[in-house]
Amino acid sequence: MTLALYVPRASPVHRTPAGWKLLALAGLSALVFTAPTLPVVCGALVAVVALGLVVARLPVAVLGRETRAVLWWLGALFALHLLVTDVLTGTLTVLRLLTLVLAAAVVTATTRVTAMVAVIERVCRPLEWVGVRPARIGLVIAMALRFIPLISERAGRIRQAQAARGGSVRGLRGLSTTLVPLLVQVLQLAHTVSEALDARGADDVPLRRGGPRAA
Repeated sequence: MTLALYVPRASPVHRTPAGWKLLALAGLSALVFTAPTLPVVCGALVAVVALGLVVARLPVAVLGRETRAVLWWLGALFALHLLVTDVLTGTLTVLRLLTLVLAAAVVTATTRVTAMVAVIERVCRPLEWVGVRPARIGLVIAMALRFIPLISERAGRIRQAQAARGGSVRGLRGLSTTLVPLLVQVLQLAHTVSEALDARGADDVPLRRGGPRAA
């Protein structure tokens, strides 16, 4: 699954503070799990789509891309429920997951990463009393949000290169031929990023107030 990148628009959703949007996303998650009925889940899905397309004026391609990214997973999940539960439970599960995926896409497409990271750091600030550094948590979240679409882009380039060489294979074999070079590139990228962070002192422990000063 990919996360939608920020799409600049002059809409009320874009102007809403990041904290309120993240709180609304958490509230929506609680709603669809505590009231798992078909009218509630369908209403939530329609509201999310209307909010993204009508109020936030996002391109249809943004939500369509997120839907296509999880389509196979939703199909497999529905088939699993047909085997172990029933049609209604499978339908509710699939619609609930799709609602949350699209809601997260609307939030990320209407909120800058810096704004979301700032909210997360403020929420985690009380954890400083137990030795947790909110800035480090914010850095991890920012890197995760940036790396998800980056890895998806790398996978697309690998598939295009294989197709150009006449080596495009579908099914499990095609998946394996894509995963191996993608894993190598991800490990190389992670190594490069870790060296860059280490060179910039990202792992240094800041001096406490009133602590010993350098001579």
